[in-house]
Amino acid sequence: MLKSLSISNYALIDQLLMQPSSKLNMITGETGAGKSIMLGAVGLLLGNRADTKVLLHEEKKCVVEGIFDIQEYGLKSYFEELELDYEDTCIVRREISPGGKSRSFINDTPVLLDALKVLGARLMDVHSQHDTLLLGEGAYQLSLVDAFAQTQKERSDYQQAFRDFRKAKRNFEELKQRALELQKEADFNQFQLDELSAVSLVSGEQSELESEQEILENAEEIKLKINELLSVFQDEQFGVLQGLGQIQHGLQALERLAHKFENYRARFQTVFIELKDVLESLSDEESKVEVDFGKLEQIRDRLSKIYQLQKKHGVQSVEELMTIESQLADKVFQFQNLDENLSHAEKIFQEAEKTLFGCGKVLSEKRKSCFPVFENALQELLSGLGMENARIKLEIQQVSPIASGLDEVEILFSANKGGIPQPLKKVASGGEFSRLLFGIKYLMADKMALPTLIFDEIDTGISGEVALQMVRMMKDIAQRHQVICITHLPQVAAKGDLHYFVFKDNSSEKTISKIKLLDAEERVQELAKMIAGANPSASALSSAKELLQY
Repeated sequence: MLKSLSISNYALIDQLLMQPSSKLNMITGETGAGKSIMLGAVGLLLGNRADTKVLLHEEKKCVVEGIFDIQEYGLKSYFEELELDYEDTCIVRREISPGGKSRSFINDTPVLLDALKVLGARLMDVHSQHDTLLLGEGAYQLSLVDAFAQTQKERSDYQQAFRDFRKAKRNFEELKQRALELQKEADFNQFQLDELSAVSLVSGEQSELESEQEILENAEEIKLKINELLSVFQDEQFGVLQGLGQIQHGLQALERLAHKFENYRARFQTVFIELKDVLESLSDEESKVEVDFGKLEQIRDRLSKIYQLQKKHGVQSVEELMTIESQLADKVFQFQNLDENLSHAEKIFQEAEKTLFGCGKVLSEKRKSCFPVFENALQELLSGLGMENARIKLEIQQVSPIASGLDEVEILFSANKGGIPQPLKKVASGGEFSRLLFGIKYLMADKMALPTLIFDEIDTGISGEVALQMVRMMKDIAQRHQVICITHLPQVAAKGDLHYFVFKDNSSEKTISKIKLLDAEERVQELAKMIAGANPSASALSSAKELLQY
């Protein structure tokens, strides 16, 4: 409920503070005094857009702040979704700067306007022309039926089934689409896979084959060059080894003459051993090199196949070809198991569809079961509100599965005796709509945690016993929900737990609107003025006191 409302620098309001009762609050005042301006400011808290035209003083910012007790509204999950700290007391604030920038806050944390709009709908319900238009919408009518029939569990079960159904349907359709693509590519994929598999690719083989090809292509010249080198080293008279042997003996002699030359001898010995190892390796390589034109042709043929496949698939290595082969094998496997996978997906889809329609049927039956009670209760309320001949009928029509169920619900209405109930948009006038919506909200008050209800001149066009019946119903609602009512009728205003008076103050340079909580004596005076005008008579004052006591 709304614990406090403060407005500053908005339209004709300079500063305004209101702390309404948790029950029934009345607001009165002359036409143009600023009651509708207050509702405009409240609209900012509900997420309505605004501009700098609302600033009373153009150099100052406008601030509208509402403090709400929300412990009964079940909003913790919404706060978690917005990553906001939850507290039972919630502060909502809108600021509009002189430059036109609008900012929204929930518990002093900046939020987007859309987030404020969603929260605002859970905090305050303003009975306005917008609501009467909303009453004609099918989705709104369905939500009313669900609230009245208490279908929370059935609707939750259906919505879970609907999510499962959509997921199964999407998976089945995607698999069917994939099947079409695989069928188109099946022969080509199999051909490419067979082509790659026939080569029996081995990781790392390309570099080995290329090295072996290089040796075989130059085998004769390689053997000749190695033998030339070996002869240079191994010649008995002039070979390098012969000369190195002599150097080795000389260094050994120097070492015996002086220890200083031990290091030179050791270093030479290391080089000499390494050199002899090189010669042995070269000799070994020479023995391995063969002139084998048959093997060379085999290597060339295999490398040619590898190069052709790399060019065809636009890659540079055998490893990449092997990856493509693996991917093709997966596609071929999927195609070969296509019928089984499709059959499994279709079975899941059919089971989800069966469950969906089962849950939808249960939900529909629960909805239909409340129709007679809803119709009779609403007709009885409308009769008490001066519409004795009103008839209400609910119709339900099955539709394809949607998030809200398998139904479209429509409220049919007739205000005249003998009239055939028709859709609300076709038959209800503005006044009829207003009383119809009031009656519906009265019914809903027992079924759900309604937010703060604001009725803006809902009693326009009615008087006498109808007005008294309406305010009695308001007081009944106010036992469970906070109600704020803007009224011009004294018999309505007299029944509030608190009475606020809105008036214009012309004492300064600019006319401003103010609000005042009336005490007992002031309340009598205000009601008497509402009855008899600016200068109420003694009888008007007596009538006002009587209304307050009634």
